[in-house]
Amino acid sequence: MRHEKGLRVNQLSPGGTPPAVTSRAQNSVVWSAILGSSMVFADGAIVMVAIPQMRESLQASLAEMQWVTNAYALTLSAFLLLGGAAGDAYGLRRIFMIGIACFGLTSLWCGLSQSAGMLIVARAFQGVSGALLVPGSLALISVHFPPEARGKAIGTWAAASAIAAALGPILGGWLIDIGPWQAIFWINLPVAALALWLCWKHVPESSVLQDATMDWLGAVLAVLGLGLLAYGLTALGERDGQRSIALLLTMAGAAILVLFVLHERRTATPMMPLDLFRVPAFANVNALTLLLYFALSGALFFLPMALIEAHGYSAARAGSVFLPFTLVMAVLSRLGGVLADRFGTRMLLTVGPLVTGLSFALLAPAVFHGGYWLAVMPVMAVMGLGMGITVAPLSTTVMNAAPDDRIGVASGINNAISRVAGLIAVAGLGVIVTLGFQYATAWVSPETADLFGEATFGTPLPSRAGTDAVQNTYATAMAGGFGLVTLICAAAAVASAWFGYRSAQT
Repeated sequence: MRHEKGLRVNQLSPGGTPPAVTSRAQNSVVWSAILGSSMVFADGAIVMVAIPQMRESLQASLAEMQWVTNAYALTLSAFLLLGGAAGDAYGLRRIFMIGIACFGLTSLWCGLSQSAGMLIVARAFQGVSGALLVPGSLALISVHFPPEARGKAIGTWAAASAIAAALGPILGGWLIDIGPWQAIFWINLPVAALALWLCWKHVPESSVLQDATMDWLGAVLAVLGLGLLAYGLTALGERDGQRSIALLLTMAGAAILVLFVLHERRTATPMMPLDLFRVPAFANVNALTLLLYFALSGALFFLPMALIEAHGYSAARAGSVFLPFTLVMAVLSRLGGVLADRFGTRMLLTVGPLVTGLSFALLAPAVFHGGYWLAVMPVMAVMGLGMGITVAPLSTTVMNAAPDDRIGVASGINNAISRVAGLIAVAGLGVIVTLGFQYATAWVSPETADLFGEATFGTPLPSRAGTDAVQNTYATAMAGGFGLVTLICAAAAVASAWFGYRSAQT
């Protein structure tokens, strides 16, 4: 079995499962993948809940808080491609274990950070660590399960990971309410230790490539292009920023990404093989991923800030609104995997994004109302319904569209696209949410608008602005800025349903 520069060793059996893999080993594979990937998935939601306290503690701006998220998303999305290729080249288990160990260490570093700058740097290295383990989590399942059983295994992985992600923000919010925000990163350490032990003791190694060559130039171009694009979009949202410079940086980032694509087309060992996109199912499901995860990341990043600042939610309460979303998604993900195995993916990948888009549209009035049980929680359950229908069929389609010797790369590409979508959403929608906040302030109460000065979305009210009228204006403006973002997210999710319809393999 040839793969560009190298020769596969430890060949797979014709059915796609290594000959010596037992059911116990398969269970260990699934649970190792769940523990490893759940750290990465939960980390994003925990950080979103902690942003208000981190911002106050570190005396940071909204742009710096965006970079606490974006530094992680940038390196995670850029190096996911390299992480997927490294797993195929040097062994999925080996790279997966290195990623777990590094994620635990960088989580400790994040927890020890005492400034916004240090935290941003630590988050960047944490993203690199996540990029090594995330592609391996899904690829290990695909390698050790035959195609006819992958949907159920992937559904189990998605469901359990969603439950872990649901509990993460609640535990993180509780830690934030009773102690320093740094503790939200320390909870990764015991999880990383358990995942590392389980993988080391019970997960068999997959096939590797001899004489493999890594695409380091492609990695540099991807990181540089995404970094400039994210920095430019983030700077555009700052009122005191140089808009012309920000626009130039954004254009430069886009140009470098074009160079990245041209390089990937010509190099002998690309970390993002473009020929995979000639498979219609793979191309369409990744277009769906881009639009849907842009919408999801954009809405969920700004949601805790809107609830905390506009309606006085505690961090733990704001974190708990993710519970119905992730629990419903967890319950349905395993069912979605079984249904994908039995009936195919077309209906699920069409209906799921449409339901998710509806939930984004409903989120704007829910946040304006502010009611925990009557407004926000029911809408989050609808969002979980839509994503629960979508996640397992999406992952199954990606894995089944790729040949066995490129499963790691295919997983890396799809995960990278979802992270790039989140990166662009957090950076780009920061401009939209701030404009919506400012215009809503002036429209609702022009006489009190000057109290906010140069404030941006999520800026705590000044101490002198404590009257009921100003509080109401502020809450309405926060809901207005957030509502503008959710409408854009709803449109993106609905558009992704078209690609879901087209992505089904026949």
